[in-house]
Amino acid sequence: MLDIQFIREHPDQVKKACQDKRVNISVDELLLLDENRRHLQQEIDSLQHERKLLSELSSSEKPSENVIHKGKELKEKLSELEEKFRHINDQYKKMLWSLPNLPSLDTPIGKDESDNKVLRSWGEKRDFSFIAKSHWELGEKRNFIDNKQAAKVSGSRFAYIKGDLVMFQWALIQHTFDLLIQEKNIKNILKGTQLNISSKPFIPILPPVMIRPEIMNEMARLEPKEERYHIPSDDLYLIGSAEHTLGPLHKDEVLHEKDLPIRYLGYSTSFRREAGSYGKDVKGILRMHQFDKIEMESFTLAEDSIKEQDFFVAIQEYLMQSLEIPYQVVMCCTGDMGGPDARHIDIEAWMPGQNLFRETHSADLMTDYQSRRMNIKVNRSTGKKEFVHMNDATVFALGRTLIAIMENYQQENGTIRVPEILQDYVKKEFI
Repeated sequence: MLDIQFIREHPDQVKKACQDKRVNISVDELLLLDENRRHLQQEIDSLQHERKLLSELSSSEKPSENVIHKGKELKEKLSELEEKFRHINDQYKKMLWSLPNLPSLDTPIGKDESDNKVLRSWGEKRDFSFIAKSHWELGEKRNFIDNKQAAKVSGSRFAYIKGDLVMFQWALIQHTFDLLIQEKNIKNILKGTQLNISSKPFIPILPPVMIRPEIMNEMARLEPKEERYHIPSDDLYLIGSAEHTLGPLHKDEVLHEKDLPIRYLGYSTSFRREAGSYGKDVKGILRMHQFDKIEMESFTLAEDSIKEQDFFVAIQEYLMQSLEIPYQVVMCCTGDMGGPDARHIDIEAWMPGQNLFRETHSADLMTDYQSRRMNIKVNRSTGKKEFVHMNDATVFALGRTLIAIMENYQQENGTIRVPEILQDYVKKEFI
């Protein structure tokens, strides 16, 4: 959430962020609630002080009828004000938590993905001597992907991934963890950038895939609820990505400046209902209810957070280049970014079987929006405490990465060449 003092001092800036992010909320109404809330709190504090003085007076001598009457009167008035305060404070908190994060200065203003900005591209699109097939055609032909049987067992938007394609997935996971948990590899990635940033490696994590609703809300990821799978018997949600449970790892903690950045590398199965996508991308494994992802999450000082996001994107590009898959880096506009995001960058991989670029990675800078909600602070060397900044990013959305490999490395006979970087893991040149 945003700092209320900032909102009081910069209401027009907050209003513009709401407009640019297409969030329908009245900043003026919030500020009026804030003013009423503060006024009521002052009245409550004053009455409580008056009751305290009256209590001290009555404890030293037998209270008179007037003192007893005054005490009852204060108690009733205080109860009335406290109830009024609770009502206004609930409205205030709901509105405050609904405000989006402010977009970064370099975020394009736009209504939807058509206004996103391509920052750069890498790789040459392969010139096929035959008509390139889609991944679902390749997967069905080789019995790597079975949507039909999965539909009988689990319903639409599920799949069995089988055979050597499974080994591809394990190879991607092993390749990623081998790379990112060693400082020498982080230093090697940083060599190709202009970033002056820590080479601290990532801590591997297998996070929970269920989360309490109040924690999901603190992460600002509970909405839209129609995208989430809810288990009513336990009041738990299935996560939509590993960062949903990586982010709260330091909830209500004060970290030390010397320990930052703290970087986590998490692998998990993820779940999304894909509400509103009826009839869209129903073939293959592009848009699934259940899928696997590797995610990065980090906690940094405020002055390092943009560099940290750029570092995350550098990791994503390094890995895509290691697979030799053409891609483009896209800065998302205000209308195509999440409410808690201050800066959102996507990577879109070239899918020759579909003749278009498809999103395979995202990198989200949250600034202190999430940490403020979860009360995660850092104790600076100066002695000052402040909220940490948080980043999360995709390392590999494994299903979509498999698609990109299958379509870019397909052969005329229907086999798929294994990218050179993965051949030691898969133990084959072709599958």
